[in-house]
Amino acid sequence: MKIAISANSPHQDARFEPRFGRCPYFIFLDTATQDRHAEPNPAAQDRGGAGTRAAQFLSNQGVEAVISGRFGPNAYTALEAANIKMYQAKGGSMESIMEDFQAEELDQVTSSSGTGRGRGRGRRRR
Repeated sequence: MKIAISANSPHQDARFEPRFGRCPYFIFLDTATQDRHAEPNPAAQDRGGAGTRAAQFLSNQGVEAVISGRFGPNAYTALEAANIKMYQAKGGSMESIMEDFQAEELDQVTSSSGTGRGRGRGRRRR
């Protein structure tokens, strides 16, 4: 599965960025091969429609799931239309977020309010 995580930089030690549409970078991970790379978010500086444009960018990259902090209603609609699953993280390093995703400990976002509702992939660690 190819996933994308919103990040503040393209580096190995990048920190999580909670803004989906305006995050500076996306870190891409292929869970089958563990290949990882970063790409700048082409929508980060857009005046409007950043969430929708970022969703289109991820769809064009073949992403199946995205991890961020907040998804606006337009981003949610665009990601849902592209059949990209959305998961919510609170923060931390890319490593810890990837581990939480693979351990099925992140909440899946199931409403356009931009928050996780219910359990998506599994129970959440406390």
